[in-house]
Amino acid sequence: MRSLEVKNRTSVDDIKSLRLVTAIKTPYLPDGRFDLEAYDALMHMQIINGVEGVIVGGTTGEGHLMSWDEHIMLIGHTVNCFGTSIKVIGNTGSNSTREAIHASEQGFAVGMHAALHINPYYGKTSSQGLVSHFETVLSMGPTIIYNVPSRTGQDIPPSVIHMVSQNPNMAGVKECVGNNRVKEYTDKGIVIWSGNDNECHDSRWTYGANGVISVVSNLVPGLMHDLMFRGKNPSLNSKLMPLIDWLFREPNPIGLNTALAQLGAIRPVFRLPYVPLPLERRLEFVSMVEAIGRENFVGDKDVQVLDDDDFILVGRY
Repeated sequence: MRSLEVKNRTSVDDIKSLRLVTAIKTPYLPDGRFDLEAYDALMHMQIINGVEGVIVGGTTGEGHLMSWDEHIMLIGHTVNCFGTSIKVIGNTGSNSTREAIHASEQGFAVGMHAALHINPYYGKTSSQGLVSHFETVLSMGPTIIYNVPSRTGQDIPPSVIHMVSQNPNMAGVKECVGNNRVKEYTDKGIVIWSGNDNECHDSRWTYGANGVISVVSNLVPGLMHDLMFRGKNPSLNSKLMPLIDWLFREPNPIGLNTALAQLGAIRPVFRLPYVPLPLERRLEFVSMVEAIGRENFVGDKDVQVLDDDDFILVGRY
């Protein structure tokens, strides 16, 4: 086992204890390469606001638009720069078990603390195939299973989760089906993170979830920390709901990418097929920032509307 892997080896219980995990955004330079300076600034803002873990190269981080070399490099960079301050969970899942094994081997070798694994999408398999897939990748280290049927086209049935939950490397599930499913699992002692920002307050305080794997915490990490750590707060939850609804009106991460660009936290560069939200939506965001308070958002620049011509769309990178 490589020295970095040994040094960063994390127990499953350490992962189970996490309350607030951000699915971190990957920013880009005008030529489409990673903007590591902007990425490091985003990471620093997460850490100082009490975020306990990050998903690197998830859907929000556009791992599906990366080569595996880029993907593993970003995981390694995050571990190297921030791994003593925050848990680094690499999205090394794939619809190919072989690919998921290889990516997870590389991710753990560069020091990630846990892996995030989705069920095989598009080329879907049977329930027994799901069990075999997850048991194979679970053998490699601490793992969070991710259930998001709206993206994969297939729900991971509770029977599968109950079977693989006995594996010692199973940390828990990022669950997007809803709070009834969350309660079904938490009643049986399975650790759950809500995958839905609009449900996470109730998931945490009413349905027994450990916390949330969040998109909106990219923007307002301090407020999301309050929401997950300071007890029931329906007032704050309601205050955040218009922002959350705005973020997900188009498929994630379109709204997040647009918002971070408007805040000046990243360059307004999009890897296609993502394109920015239209002017009308950008104007709405400016009003939301003013209503919630600019001081609660990441970055230190004034929020801007931005012109359509300010955005750079990159197809080759």
